[in-house]
Amino acid sequence: MIIILMSGDKYFISDQHAPYFITCTIIHWIDLFSKPIYRDIVVQSLNYCVKEKNLNLYAWVLMSNHIHIVASCDAPGSMSAFLRDFKKFTSKKFIQAIQNSNESRSEWLLDKFAFEAKRTGRAENFKVWKDDNHAIDLSNIDIMQKINYIHANPVRNGLVFLQDHYAYSSAIDYAGKRGLVQVTLV
Repeated sequence: MIIILMSGDKYFISDQHAPYFITCTIIHWIDLFSKPIYRDIVVQSLNYCVKEKNLNLYAWVLMSNHIHIVASCDAPGSMSAFLRDFKKFTSKKFIQAIQNSNESRSEWLLDKFAFEAKRTGRAENFKVWKDDNHAIDLSNIDIMQKINYIHANPVRNGLVFLQDHYAYSSAIDYAGKRGLVQVTLV
């Protein structure tokens, strides 16, 4: 058995092909996803991983500073490789978007991400994502309980009244329509 530990993470991925509940968070809980340009990078990356990286995405929701997913990976892919590649790719795209936009927070964001890279020594120039993924193996847990939890996030946060009205979530797929990211319904 291979156990992959991420720095600072008390949760670990012990089975690379089991379904997991994952939470990826922007450093210092910075509200990066308040702008569509950054949300769209996540959407495009998830769709790419579903199509090309053996990701089975069962549910997802993107909040202002974190993403929850319920997913598994088919061989030859692995959950650890998906998370590593997803975070690395989206981080680079976020930085490019910040540098090439008229984002009012550009200087502040780049400063925060550069400081975190230097402070942790875990990235060359900019560190966007926290190291931990809060990976919970769902092999013996009711997957729908976690899916319902993440779909209710936008309602709990007052963003929408009905969970399937939130565009950056798979709740619409579970309501019988097509969302922004290709998901496999449970």
